Amino acid sequence: MDLGAIFPTTAIGTDPAAIRDFAQTAEGLGYRRLLTYDHVLGAVHADRDPPLVGPYTQDDPFHEPFVLLGFLAACTTTIELGVAVLVLPQRQTALVAKQAAEVDVLSGGRSVLAVGTGWNPVEYESLGMPFTARGRRLDEQVEVLRRLWREPVLDYRGEFHRIDRAGILPRPSRGTIPVWFGGGAEVSLARAARTGDGFVFGSAGPRTHRRAARLRELLAEQGRNPGTFPMDAMIDYALGAQAWADEVPAWQAAGGTILSVQTMQSGTGYQRVMHHQLSSPAAHIAALGEFARVLQGG
Repeated sequence: MDLGAIFPTTAIGTDPAAIRDFAQTAEGLGYRRLLTYDHVLGAVHADRDPPLVGPYTQDDPFHEPFVLLGFLAACTTTIELGVAVLVLPQRQTALVAKQAAEVDVLSGGRSVLAVGTGWNPVEYESLGMPFTARGRRLDEQVEVLRRLWREPVLDYRGEFHRIDRAGILPRPSRGTIPVWFGGGAEVSLARAARTGDGFVFGSAGPRTHRRAARLRELLAEQGRNPGTFPMDAMIDYALGAQAWADEVPAWQAAGGTILSVQTMQSGTGYQRVMHHQLSSPAAHIAALGEFARVLQGG
């Protein structure tokens, strides 16, 4: 079982040294990967019709993921760097292909990209993208991303994209970037089973184990080997050492390959319920050490 860390984007602050130290600590402790969340805009939740039900508002700071990962690529040498999940349909596909390729080049092929459809229509509208048909758009985007990373010149016409004999440089030297999926709906599992390179679950525990079992069923239906399909689950630091230790064999039995610790404040909707609050970047860094000591047995 590999260990992962979720970058505490809403809590780490803006000190570049603290951001560097978090990533370098995770790398030094043997964490396999460091993932960051994605939101471009935070929206006021009050007086919305339909209501916004996601956990983040205008008061939650988010570092821009590709700029952040470019910075972290220069601060680290071995740890995987990625976004989980990038709200892909609210972004321009060719620009994402370019940004992700640049991170992969600068990190020496250490990047991974997990994508999903998101939940915030205000964010979509503000970025000039339609909230409707975002699932179909996502499916086409993944195809376009992979072809832009692989082909010197792309001539493509789809439902949402027209690329007229154009390409990006530099491209990933390994020819592609792993594309994982994430999300809470059955359709996200089906997408991953069809075309994904892995899946990131936003929580751990029995419900995640059931969803992992369903994903393995879908993989088998697609003729893919569930035993070689990687899955990452995020576990809340606030659950404590016993819960972390109990989750390892349970997640392994469910087919999980990575368990990632999430140290940020947690909540649901704009009525925020705090499960824990680490008071400083140093506390988040110390939490990485505690999690690793418990699960690595030292």
